[in-house]
Amino acid sequence: MKGLIAKKVGMTQVFDENGNLTPVTVIRVEPNTVIATKTEEKCGYNAVVLGLDDLKQLKDGTFKTSKSYAGQFPKDITPKRHLKEFRDFDGEVKVGDQIGVELFNGVRFIDVTATSKGKGFQGVMKRWGFHGGRATHGSKFHREAGGTGACTTPGHTLKGIKMPGHMGFERVTVQNLKVVKVDPELKVLMVRGAVPGVKDCTLIVRAAVKK
Repeated sequence: MKGLIAKKVGMTQVFDENGNLTPVTVIRVEPNTVIATKTEEKCGYNAVVLGLDDLKQLKDGTFKTSKSYAGQFPKDITPKRHLKEFRDFDGEVKVGDQIGVELFNGVRFIDVTATSKGKGFQGVMKRWGFHGGRATHGSKFHREAGGTGACTTPGHTLKGIKMPGHMGFERVTVQNLKVVKVDPELKVLMVRGAVPGVKDCTLIVRAAVKK
């Protein structure tokens, strides 16, 4: 399994050799540092722990983090803000190695995981796509959800009924995004379509599981 921690830059568009326009999302992939490796003999499975973004160093030489968090980093590696474990990682790596966007050379499709944009408390029309009632004169049913349960039986609203509530700010994975371009010089990855999250958010980019 190939995977890295990256940042979302934004959306743009590119043209292919035939002049066809393709909307793409630009993903910035700074070099990930190998923090630790796990083997089946020692941990029961094979995995690689990657880190991204150095933590702020204080005047006394320590880092702005707890001792328990900083203790998992080797002495010669600066504690990182973001950590992610990738199981069954493709390729031989060791602690301290830097892995960049070149990892996705030859990969055609990827899966991207991130926290979606938070939209606050929303009604059923925006949250679930309800049609709503008539907007004509005399109508008393415009954007309400309507009935949510039966009268006597069961006498209460069942679980799972679509209702107003908090929308967004959830962990979302978009699968099978086509890789349009890999640019090692600019350290960017361009994929067709949109990925979840706000600008400059942290992404987990993996080689597609289903492709």
